[in-house]
Amino acid sequence: MLQDYKINDILFLDIETVPAFESYDLQGERLQKLWDKKADRIKTAEDESPQDLYPRAGIYAEFGKIVCISVAFFHQEQLRVKSFYGDDEKQLLIEFKDLLDKYFNKSHHLLCGHNAKEFDFPYIARRMLIHRILIPKILDLSGKKPWEVNHLDTMQLWKFGDYKNYTSLDLLTTLFDIPTPKDDIDGSDVWRVYWQDKDLERIKTYCEKDTITVVRLFQAFRGEDSIGNEDVFYSK
Repeated sequence: MLQDYKINDILFLDIETVPAFESYDLQGERLQKLWDKKADRIKTAEDESPQDLYPRAGIYAEFGKIVCISVAFFHQEQLRVKSFYGDDEKQLLIEFKDLLDKYFNKSHHLLCGHNAKEFDFPYIARRMLIHRILIPKILDLSGKKPWEVNHLDTMQLWKFGDYKNYTSLDLLTTLFDIPTPKDDIDGSDVWRVYWQDKDLERIKTYCEKDTITVVRLFQAFRGEDSIGNEDVFYSK
């Protein structure tokens, strides 16, 4: 039961990703050819070109990069929020790894996100491998039994074993009367805000809102009241 988990043992997180390059033409010849093949498989209309689809490259770890990881954890009765963000993906991944290695390295610690088992957790691990960063124990699934994987996913918790469809965080916040994190931008805007507007701070704020919302949704699943804004503290 969810009530059996100690909430202070859980690190809640969300990531924001973008295409690795500002435009399709900057990828380099080898990546362009591989993206062309990928685009051919994901297109939904015959007239969609690889260039048209390139803004979607950020959702694939092979063609995108992480620009922000926001985390939240409880310290006593307070929720502490911190973001690792910037243009240097390797550096933010190293800093995030340092946090995990130092504070979330025990068998009772858990990671929690929304759709994180299919997106956030594997995306982080793959990008770490690409940068030759040793994957932290809590993210490394190699050789682990299913019950040894310390990952929680609010989307999967909502599904109760029903794997037929995706349920958005925005929809669940509406159902549980939790303030929406999509009051400024949503995931489809991140590539533009990063590459065209050059506004990382706006992306960080959006990512932090998503992370706090995951916390509140998890609390709702446990039948608890949501943490109030006055008990949320942001770390630099």
